[in-house]
Order: sequence, then structure tokens, then C-alpha cells
Amino acid sequence: MTEIVRIENLHKSFDNLEVLKGIDLTVNSGETVVLLGSSGSGKSTMLRCVNFMEIPTSGKIYLNGDLVGNERSGKMTYRESELCALRSRIGMVFQHFNLFPHMTVIENVMEGQVIVLGRSKSEAREKAMAQLERVGLAEKAEEYPARLSGGQKQRVAIARALAMDPEVMLFDEVTSALDPELVGEVLKSMRQLAEEGMTMLCVTHELGFAYHVANRVLFLNDGAILEEGEPQKILKTPKTDRMREFLEGHSLFKLPD
Repeated sequence: MTEIVRIENLHKSFDNLEVLKGIDLTVNSGETVVLLGSSGSGKSTMLRCVNFMEIPTSGKIYLNGDLVGNERSGKMTYRESELCALRSRIGMVFQHFNLFPHMTVIENVMEGQVIVLGRSKSEAREKAMAQLERVGLAEKAEEYPARLSGGQKQRVAIARALAMDPEVMLFDEVTSALDPELVGEVLKSMRQLAEEGMTMLCVTHELGFAYHVANRVLFLNDGAILEEGEPQKILKTPKTDRMREFLEGHSLFKLPD
């Protein structure tokens, strides 16, 4: 399989607080990898390091086999121009939608294409409509965000990220701010992307999504990967007491027999 993202010995500290303690991970083309763990385990920090919204304290990250940054005297350095170019190759969708309220749906999806990628407005509009169609929101193209439900806003955010033609998509707890009845429509869009072969790294508490859609599940605890494996194995027969406790806390989650 073709390697898309490789993380080697990733550490991240905030002042004296060490959040990530040596993460090693390879994500291959077309894989859906789900990160599970309790609040504070380092999941979101890890995701934000992958697209350099947080600069790693140490360690190396490769995208499509190319090392991000330059190593000098054993320490990684990064140019902002390089990181801006990298972020255009890595789509990220957040818990909160971050849509521009004064722009219509289609203008939100066009903006990054025009400003960052330099596409013409006509080209950006065509791409935006295709991605809105992909997430089932083409009919909302001329609406403003205030007239959308939370689930619809999140699907617009997904379309906006996809319009940049990313090599990998990062999802950071994208359903946690939604009312329960709206979660399904967002997970449906994510599942469709997985089925289409999009490479995805997802932080989520939706264990059903992890079980049915992920190729691999990682369980993070105290800044390290405690367990890793196929979802049907790791979720049914966890090896550690800590992961068993985590799964027992999701009392509404029922695994298939």
C-alpha cells in the first residue's frame, strides 16, 4: 500500500505539560484510521500536529514520503510558506464549523480555492457545486449558514475541505457539538468518503462508526498509543484494563454478535 502520512517519535509539550509522548504511526492510501481515547489523552493534539496547526516539540512527520521541514543539528525547523502549502494538501474538519456567516454556502466552499489555490471564480464555483452535491447539499448553495442545521453546517465544512483536493482528511470530533438526531447525516457523509477511498484520520467517540467503517483503531492514553488493531478485534477483545474501562463507559454502544 502507498504511504500517505508517517509519524515518527512525535512529542508535543505545552510548557511543562507533555501531551504527546512518542507517537509512531503510518497511514496508507485509502485507509480510515480512528483515534479513540478519553478527554486529555492527546488525540486532538496529535491531529493538529499532522497539519502543523501545532508545531511538534520533536519528532518527524512525512507526507507522501517527503519529510516536512528541515533537520538541523538534530532539531526540526519549518518555514511558514512550506506549512501553508502543506495545509492546502491536508483537509481538516473541526468540532465547530467555522463557516463565514456573511457568505453563502457556495461562497464558503469557494473562498479557500480562490485565495489559497488561485482558482478562477468560475472554476471554484464548479468544484464547490460538485462537492456540495457529494455531501447532499447542492440545493442549499445560495443559503446563508444561519439558515442551516448543525449537521448541514458540518457537511458544508466537509465540502469546503474536499474542494481543496486534499491528499488526506482529518476529522476532529466533528459530531460532538451536534444534537443526536443530526449526527447520522454527518457520519453518512464520512462513511461515503471512506467507501470512495479517501484517506482519513478521525478523532471520534462514535464507536459504531469506528467498528463499521475504520480499517484500524488506535486507543490513546496519556499521550501514547496503548492499543492498535482492526476494529472488530480491538473493540471486542481489548487487551488492557484501561481500554476495557473506556469501552464500558460507552454503555449505549452494543457490538454486533
